[in-house]
Amino acid sequence: MKYITGMMLALLISTASCGKNEKGQPVQTAPANLVLNAVVNADNSGSVAFTASAENAVSYDYDFGNGVYKTVANGIINYTYTGSGQQSYTVKVTAKSATGLTVSQSTNITVTISPALIWSDEFNTDGPPDPTKWGYDIGIGDNGWGNAESQYYTNRTQNVSVANGILKITAIKENYSGSAYTSARMLTKDKFAFKYGRIDVSAKLPVGGGTWPAIWMLGSNIATAGWPACGEIDIMEHKGNEPNKIYGTVHHPNHAGGNADGGYVMIQNETTAFHKYTLDWSPTQLRFYVDDQLFYSFANSGNLPFNHDFFVILNFAMGGHFGGTIDPAFNNASMEVDYVRVYRN
Repeated sequence: MKYITGMMLALLISTASCGKNEKGQPVQTAPANLVLNAVVNADNSGSVAFTASAENAVSYDYDFGNGVYKTVANGIINYTYTGSGQQSYTVKVTAKSATGLTVSQSTNITVTISPALIWSDEFNTDGPPDPTKWGYDIGIGDNGWGNAESQYYTNRTQNVSVANGILKITAIKENYSGSAYTSARMLTKDKFAFKYGRIDVSAKLPVGGGTWPAIWMLGSNIATAGWPACGEIDIMEHKGNEPNKIYGTVHHPNHAGGNADGGYVMIQNETTAFHKYTLDWSPTQLRFYVDDQLFYSFANSGNLPFNHDFFVILNFAMGGHFGGTIDPAFNNASMEVDYVRVYRN
């Protein structure tokens, strides 16, 4: 009897040491003591270093809170979030054992992402604007543009030049090719265009009744689609006859000209100080800012002409349907631009 009991005891010890229960099945041990750490990179790149550890774990499933999932064996992974600005996420990690048992842990993170600069002009070289970046529309103000403007656009240095880090587009009261004023309209057509992102333009605006400076964009398909089917985005327009009032507007079919969609904001010192005029453009929104203060939002959608490449235009018109009556005392004035910067979100 003692012999049988000893054999049974030995068998029980052997079974336990093999990780089996009383029915001969493997003992299933869940991961334990799961710890999740997240270190956000301070360079505003959106990069985060994650480290997860747990007893009895053989793999770790990460849910980064933005619809992206990754599995790693050792629990260590670096992940870079995309987009721009400050973003917050709930990150979940699930530790898994060899037999499939799991335990989870979550943490909240906030990342600040600086968007990538994809194109810019800082106007740091004196003389004409960079010809690899800018071209010109030449001709009378109503040369097919439909605004009844009074200026003749040129590319003369009297009307457009760079000096001391500043671009100046200057309107001059003078008789020139049948027009009473000259100015310039420069554009990136066939040189640079983009779809979605953010554009910042730092500018100081001209003084005078009838002045009409603008920072805006047109759809690159304008030659085939025509206007307004190509879409137009006016980032900044200003009337000298309405001091301090900054317009942001979008033109598209059935909403163009005087029926366009837009808003405005009242600011100070627009003719004596530089202000930053911004468009933040995505598949769902067009947002207009002055000095990082939002003043108008427009809902974008797939059936609108704001989902393809656009090129950039800087111009200074005189009079016309929008600019209004020109002050008879006007002689000359300039729109000054410190930089144009385009970022990919």
